[in-house]
Amino acid sequence: MKKVIVTGGAGFIGSHVVDALIDKGIQVSIIDDFSTGKLENVNPAAYCWKQDLSTVNVEELAEFMKGVDTIFHLAALARVQPSIEEPIPYHNVNVNGTHNLLAAAVDARVNRVVFSSSSSVYGDAKVPTSEEHKLNPISPYALHKLIGEQYCKLFSTLYDIDTVCLRYFNVYGDRMSLDGAYRLAIPIFATQIKEGIPCTINNDGEQKRDYTFVNDVVRANIMCAESLKEFNGEVYNIGNGDNTSVNELVDMMGGERSYGNKVTEPFETLASTAKIDLELEWKPKGNLKKWITEYKKELGI
Repeated sequence: MKKVIVTGGAGFIGSHVVDALIDKGIQVSIIDDFSTGKLENVNPAAYCWKQDLSTVNVEELAEFMKGVDTIFHLAALARVQPSIEEPIPYHNVNVNGTHNLLAAAVDARVNRVVFSSSSSVYGDAKVPTSEEHKLNPISPYALHKLIGEQYCKLFSTLYDIDTVCLRYFNVYGDRMSLDGAYRLAIPIFATQIKEGIPCTINNDGEQKRDYTFVNDVVRANIMCAESLKEFNGEVYNIGNGDNTSVNELVDMMGGERSYGNKVTEPFETLASTAKIDLELEWKPKGNLKKWITEYKKELGI
């Protein structure tokens, strides 16, 4: 890799990918509409184009991609519950945006697209969950990610572009937003603890999640980009291989509990990462409990 694009490069995960690439001496451009990304996340060594991929002129986008060998596509409207409440904007960003990006990448003769997918494509799955598990999206967001995967596979089949799809389990780490509509569970609980109010827990709190450290996600992206393997739309789970209940998470953070919200969500997620370990020798290194201890110190909670 010499010249790359990171979509969503001002966001939580994308900005970490940008930093790691720049540390490797790679020329990086960012595409982000800043609907959820933050200017303070943008590495000053990267060129940043403020643009919405769902409405962009595809010819202009292809021109911007000229000379780029790899695209890391992380731009998306994230989270399950808001997609149920607002399916149309989610579809526009997550489906139309991905299609536009792939079409432009073909025109620009980009070598490879690394697509950020989600474990939500499995729905309420048997655990540990391998890539061979039946897919059963139970939210618009999950369906949009599956459509993105299928578009990647289709474009690899029909056009001269390689694609690989990474199914992230619940990602945590530095730069998770403490404000806005698209916060993750950990920063939501952190804010509530700082405000001295109980942590609001959906359902009974016994639902478990495979919490995956953002640095592990970054390593997986870069390993896939650098691999000599022809992926042709191949998918890989990116998870920590263990899980924690929401109640346990709140206890780690030292908060009081409040129950009441009933939402549609899988009861348990737990990744099998045997495939990416076997094929790319990737293993997770994150430690949720240790990270939360440091996170609490930084926030003063």
